[in-house]
Amino acid sequence: MVNDNQPINVVWFKRDLRTQDHAALAAACLAGLPVLPLYIVENEYWKQPDTSARQYAFIHDCLVELRDDLLRSGQALIVRQGDAVSILARLHRQHRIAGLFAHEETGNDWTFARDKAVAAWARQSGVAFHEFSQNGVIRKLKTRDGWARCWDATMLQPQTPAPLLTPLAEAGFPVDPGIIPTAQDLNLKYDFCKVRQQGGRKAGLMQFDQFLTVSGLPYRRAMSSPSLGALHCSRLSTHLAYGTLSVREVTQAALARMVELKTDYSLNAAQWHAVMTSFVSRLHWRDHFTQKLENQPSIEFEALHPHLRNRDNRSAHQATLLAWQNGTTGVPFVDACMRSLHETGWLNFRMRAMQMSFASHLLDLPWRETGLHLARQFTDYEPGIHWSQVQMQSGLTGINTIRIYNPIKQGLEHDKDGAFIRRWVPELRHAPLIFLHDPWSEDSLIDARSTIYPKPIITVTDAMRHARERLHAPRKGAAFHSAADAIQTKHGSRKAGLPSPQQLKRANNPRSGVEARSQKDLFD
Repeated sequence: MVNDNQPINVVWFKRDLRTQDHAALAAACLAGLPVLPLYIVENEYWKQPDTSARQYAFIHDCLVELRDDLLRSGQALIVRQGDAVSILARLHRQHRIAGLFAHEETGNDWTFARDKAVAAWARQSGVAFHEFSQNGVIRKLKTRDGWARCWDATMLQPQTPAPLLTPLAEAGFPVDPGIIPTAQDLNLKYDFCKVRQQGGRKAGLMQFDQFLTVSGLPYRRAMSSPSLGALHCSRLSTHLAYGTLSVREVTQAALARMVELKTDYSLNAAQWHAVMTSFVSRLHWRDHFTQKLENQPSIEFEALHPHLRNRDNRSAHQATLLAWQNGTTGVPFVDACMRSLHETGWLNFRMRAMQMSFASHLLDLPWRETGLHLARQFTDYEPGIHWSQVQMQSGLTGINTIRIYNPIKQGLEHDKDGAFIRRWVPELRHAPLIFLHDPWSEDSLIDARSTIYPKPIITVTDAMRHARERLHAPRKGAAFHSAADAIQTKHGSRKAGLPSPQQLKRANNPRSGVEARSQKDLFD
């Protein structure tokens, strides 16, 4: 039986692939009409230069599980493939949509344009479009004053429980659930990611529980190491990026663990409490950086500081770019990190920062091209965090400390025994430890004929010197400082209050920075 009179509500799932703490789903169910839960696989999105098969493969896992979760609640997920406006218009003709319910998304420029097109279609079609925040990011924010307090209050709000749905067939709306296409079905470029994280809420909950009770204890000292970080960081970044877990439920669980630890007098209780404190701080910074893209979408394409935009549209030296992308620069720790990223889809924050700094400063590659490559490699690609960090590590914000990482020093500090390099750069597996981090130094005994590992495409010390000269030159003069002050006012943290004039002065010194404390491990 088909219902020709009663309209329906549609819940449009995007980066919120869960039923728990899902404000849009809860509101649609409370509205009293049959609810059609919808996910749209958008072909054009997967043609964008920052997308990849590894990202979609994770989403595919999530969709399969979400369909089952919704079915247990009463109605399976409906999946359609194509253009969002066209699919919504077709559903409106078939079933008459009264309300469209969705979470706000701070995505790339393509999704921003898509959301505006959907909103315009809804207005023209007489469909009420209800959008809800699912994190601490505030749409149409006027000032950063008080933002941190708002974030705290948002994280303490009650979670919405997973609702029950009326089966559409019982309500007179027979709907084909549709297939969930694979990456191959979408003709996505083959993307070898051998040990990609599994998607879905169950995997996320298991990972989080492991972090809270077992693996997270060495978190604070392990997070800087690419090998230890993979074992002891929360590894929730991908689950938060695609919303199998909400930021609020993760924050509340960590806060509850902190309360529990206050009455725990076991040996490691104090250390665990410090871990939870650090972790919640990073959840805060996660939304702080996403807020920047929400406020200024152009940072995906142009330098935040207007005086630093003269290098935005340069072309990359292709041989140099390929060497960096393929992990064949001849700098062992850099290459090991890139090769690890290729196979796992994840890298700890410090090494992400080093990769971006190395590409922008030492190799003098254009930040947009290198940023796109990293975006494709990250299974946990979150545009708001990613482009804010790309700009920060490339020295384009005008308000942050310029960080020119020495990759040899980083390797010596975070891979002391060389195990990480030997694993990911097997050409050097037999190299003596004393030469492993800099195999082509003048004192090295390594014979070029005994290894296929390439000689470095740069001399690190020379490249660092040239980078400092190039980066510091534009940062002189009142006009640069004035523009930096405006950026700080618009985007800077207020966690410790507005910066004093002395702090702003230090921010314009390339050796200091108002937001230096924001160099947190946001991806961990």
